[in-house]
Amino acid sequence: MIATPCAAIAAAMHDIRAIRDDPEGFDAGLARRGLGKAAGALLNVDARRRVAIITSEQAQAAVKSLSEQIGRAMQHGHADIAQDLRAKVATQKVTLSEGATSLSECEDELREINGSLPNLPAPDVPDGPDESANVLVHERGAKRNFAFQPREHPDFPPALGLDFETAQEVSGARFAYLRGPVARLSRALGQFMLDVQTREFGYQEVAPPLLVRDEAMFGTGQLPKFAEDSFKTTDGRWLIPTSEVSLTNIAREKILTETELPLRFTALTPCFRSEAGAAGRDTRGLIRQHQFDKVELVSITTPEASEDEHERMTRAAETILDRLELPFRRVLLCAGDMGFSAKKTYDLEVWLPGQARYREISSCSNCGDFQARRMNARYRPAGEKGTRFVHTLNGSALAVGRALVAVLENYQDEGGAVAVPEVLTPYMGGLTLLEPNS
Repeated sequence: MIATPCAAIAAAMHDIRAIRDDPEGFDAGLARRGLGKAAGALLNVDARRRVAIITSEQAQAAVKSLSEQIGRAMQHGHADIAQDLRAKVATQKVTLSEGATSLSECEDELREINGSLPNLPAPDVPDGPDESANVLVHERGAKRNFAFQPREHPDFPPALGLDFETAQEVSGARFAYLRGPVARLSRALGQFMLDVQTREFGYQEVAPPLLVRDEAMFGTGQLPKFAEDSFKTTDGRWLIPTSEVSLTNIAREKILTETELPLRFTALTPCFRSEAGAAGRDTRGLIRQHQFDKVELVSITTPEASEDEHERMTRAAETILDRLELPFRRVLLCAGDMGFSAKKTYDLEVWLPGQARYREISSCSNCGDFQARRMNARYRPAGEKGTRFVHTLNGSALAVGRALVAVLENYQDEGGAVAVPEVLTPYMGGLTLLEPNS
């Protein structure tokens, strides 16, 4: 990896040259996201920016030429001519300063507009405003027929180890203590997920920072739009909402060689979210917490390989659900339901018998070069002098808390005990049944 200086702001987000070539296509992509036109505003600022660049370059050239003329005038004893030329230099320096100020203002404005716009959906992403337009890709696993009314996980016997009451007293809403057998099962799930991804799918395990700077959050698209959804420390760092932030930014400001790609990283970390936009939703239980554990997958690859990498990553996440023998389905998200940085997303939804519905347990997204432009993450194709932006992908494999919920609800018995999925028994010391007070 070779460290490189930060690229110009015009190349840091949506490609302004592509917008110049096809402003209508750019606005059509935003319209699929449910947004208004933005190409005109971007191109207006870009035009002023280019004028400022030309003005500055012309003034700089004039200063250089006049300075050379001053030198020649002084050599020939023409002090009066030199004095007149110095006055012209002063005028050009004022123009140069004004041009630099205008350029800085235009770049700030361009950054503000461009940085607030989401990625454009891929051509094969279905149109639609929300989850009602998502498309079922496939459904796997048999739903269990219960001889009793299955519980939702917050209604399990407290003695099993789900302690929401104490967490409420200590930390407030959307926190939980996992104790005893449930804590052990949660740890087993995380270790099992990491083992599958590292041993079978070639992801490199990483223990990344949990605190990051503004630049890292901007790079993956959490800033500026979603600042209120994350927690910020008193020294200006952010608690990661997902280890996608830490892992993807490994490639920040670097030029990779083509032979280094793909890079595949995985991490099991705590994640922290304020859930500012989820007031009143899933207030009971583990589904939507301020702090939760998640196994994340991140891939950094070439543009030509990113579609295949997306399918591979999604299969890697599905493998966890297959091995746990949990019923689930894969859904292709419509343009209006995708995350900010994604151009195409598959959601995996696991069946929760207590709620009698599918709930999201993983999102696997291809971000194309959207994040790479924000991070200035590039690679040099073999045999070429120039560089190209990498493509980045990320996915959950899986959210540990939601996987725990799925195991509890799908493997429960009428008395409140929970059978341990067969693949987890080695991680549980051979324990096959979780019982209250065990």
